[in-house]
Amino acid sequence: MPVATLEFRRYICAHWIPDHSQKAAAMKPTILFLLALTFLSCAGPPKREGKGFRNDNNGWVFIHCEGSPRERGYQHGVLLADEIEDVLTVMAGFVNATTHKEWSFYRDAAERMFWPKLEPEYQEEIEGIVAGLRARGKEYDRLDITALNGWIELGWYYIPSLAQRVKADSLENRAPGNCSAFIATGTYTADGKIVMAHNAWVDYVVGQRWNVIMDLVPARGNRMLMDCIPGTIHSGDDFVISNAGLLITETTITQFKGFLEDGVPEFARARTAAQYARSIDEFVTIMAAENNGGYANTWLVGDLKTNEIAMLDLGLKHQTLWRTNDGVFVGSNFATDERIIAEETTFNAADSMNSANTRRKRWGQIMDQQKGRITAELAMQFLADHGEAHGGPPVLNGRVLCGHNDRDSLGIPEWSNPPYYPTGAVQGKVTTATLASNLQLWARMGHPCGTEFIAANFLTAHPEYKWQELYLKDMKPNPWTLFSAKR
Repeated sequence: MPVATLEFRRYICAHWIPDHSQKAAAMKPTILFLLALTFLSCAGPPKREGKGFRNDNNGWVFIHCEGSPRERGYQHGVLLADEIEDVLTVMAGFVNATTHKEWSFYRDAAERMFWPKLEPEYQEEIEGIVAGLRARGKEYDRLDITALNGWIELGWYYIPSLAQRVKADSLENRAPGNCSAFIATGTYTADGKIVMAHNAWVDYVVGQRWNVIMDLVPARGNRMLMDCIPGTIHSGDDFVISNAGLLITETTITQFKGFLEDGVPEFARARTAAQYARSIDEFVTIMAAENNGGYANTWLVGDLKTNEIAMLDLGLKHQTLWRTNDGVFVGSNFATDERIIAEETTFNAADSMNSANTRRKRWGQIMDQQKGRITAELAMQFLADHGEAHGGPPVLNGRVLCGHNDRDSLGIPEWSNPPYYPTGAVQGKVTTATLASNLQLWARMGHPCGTEFIAANFLTAHPEYKWQELYLKDMKPNPWTLFSAKR
């Protein structure tokens, strides 16, 4: 990476941490000016590259990438070069501020632990992304892209595991929860076939950039339609449908502890499972093989060929699979396997007021009320739900299915989210058996409920988060939009 680019990124990172000194105040206009020059100098993104192309629609960037690993990676890098640069610039500052590690730490960890574990196919795809970026004048390398793909595992699992070695039961050793999801079939849905839905919870500065719908056609394996962050080879929040008839989503197992440095990264296993699994059993086998514990999830999976759905609690020590042709599985960051809760998390299953448990109870209420009626339209309403499990009028906070911690005076202490911290549901996706059989899904960018978030207003009300000012954007209401793989 050229020195000028690296120094610029270091310069920006240094100003993510709150600094009320006169020097910092004086430098702030310069930072904003440099950023303005950076963005003004970027030409509009290309619409086509080889067999790849992009379309921007209602807050989403739809891209189609096709071919050999290097070909599809190159298309990805060229078509999303500006967005990848933005994400990498933001991520360098974000991880510095939230995990107290510079981006160089993430790069080094990715080189040592992740790159050697990647299949040659995915190494080539990442190198293709880098080649595409450089064709657009963006000087990043394979370690930047690999670290970006594994930032959740490094920030939420590897770094806490290091803290755990120093002090047992460290408060830092608490993976946050993210997302609300369900998958249903049989007597729970209107047509007796599978319906799946998911909304992604994450810090707004990250979630506002989780806005790609990718139609990926590899030379080998399954065609996939998924959402993702620019520059990643996997979905990340994991909403994927494949032409093998598999539907895949998940929610994080909150407060999970454990990480194996010599395991295969979760992002690689998730991508392999999406691309090559043709049954629920094959999905489970791929995800469990050489599990490193990073990004531990409860996976919800459906198979259109059998109309069967399954739920996989995947821990390091324990894993349990439930499956049915008539039922529903829900996710809100809890594990169902009591051994995982007791031995692999610090989660308090008896706390009726924590976010995971209140949303789990709310899911139960909704599924009982709507059994036999579930459609894509109702699924969209579920993802936008503000009902509290304990009753009362709808409310915007961190304990409802459509989370708004930026409106919550209590915060989510079990995830170390202080009051009003800007995190919550940033987008939603829905598909059904009929849609998925045609590689189609509905998606809504921004809060699934349509509530807008105005960054300037938020920062005026909550100046304690001024350190996010350079990168926190507005989230305006966007409509639900139907996306289809291009055939």
